Amino acid sequence: QVQLVESGGGSVQSGGSLRLSCATSGYIFKIYGVGWYRKVAGRERELVAWISSSGLNTDYGDFVKGRFAVSRDNANNMAYLQMNSLKPEDTGLYFCRRSGTEDWGKGTLITVSP
Repeated sequence: QVQLVESGGGSVQSGGSLRLSCATSGYIFKIYGVGWYRKVAGRERELVAWISSSGLNTDYGDFVKGRFAVSRDNANNMAYLQMNSLKPEDTGLYFCRRSGTEDWGKGTLITVSP
């Protein structure tokens, strides 16, 4: 059974940092990319960051503007999203997804206060 479980969300002040983790199981992690998505107020669910299976290629949503960094640990079936310079408009629910599938985690909530 495929599982993805996000953790690391919480409340921070504007300008703060958080590191999200995505723990995966039930599939061969190293052959799939991983996407991080978010649902924030007033916007459709959107891609935050994506990392290829090898970790050599990454992509980011335009709104990230160098603030976030996606990474992965294929030995431990984990993906990460380091988020710096957080803004109140980053408040929302963040999910990880196995690329090319409908396998999603349940999300972790981030709240950024002014």
